[in-house]
Amino acid sequence: MKCNDCGFENKDTAKFCSKCGKPLGVQPKTENSTSKIIIVALVIIILILAVSIGYFALANNNSQGSQAQSASGNGGGNAQNTGDNSQQAASTQSSQPKEWKLIGTYSGSGSGSQSINVPPGEIMIKISAFPIKNYVTNHLYVNGAGQSVGVDWGSTSAVETRSDSITFNLSTQQTFTIDYYETVSWQVEFYRYQ
Repeated sequence: MKCNDCGFENKDTAKFCSKCGKPLGVQPKTENSTSKIIIVALVIIILILAVSIGYFALANNNSQGSQAQSASGNGGGNAQNTGDNSQQAASTQSSQPKEWKLIGTYSGSGSGSQSINVPPGEIMIKISAFPIKNYVTNHLYVNGAGQSVGVDWGSTSAVETRSDSITFNLSTQQTFTIDYYETVSWQVEFYRYQ
């Protein structure tokens, strides 16, 4: 019998290794016992998670129920709660930083024009276009509310993408016109600072 510990060959009837003295015939721990431990640990973790989720769901239902009950309790208290909630919502909105948010993207190719309604606020328009060839009349223009932004190419201009942008304030909704001529591709993006 071969010793599992040192590998020494012993007699088949031996109960202990003649070289190292370890018991013979005892199988080392297999991966099966390790995987059983892992499975038991996973089951325990899943049970803990299930109990935690159940507890929080129950606590959330109870708090919503008590809020609904207090809101229906008396009219004066309800009006006060509504005021507090609107103040909290306003303070949450004002604490969020403003950023440029995309409100419209328009693109195409060839020649033509489009009309776009732009809402009031602080507006930024970004444009870019690539011409078919360097004609005198290749262009992309955006006009409206006294504002204009555009790119164009002359007969000696390099055939390349050109870009531009403009920022301004609108007090009311305005209509802008996108005018493009002899373009391979063009894109206009409208942003609002909010």
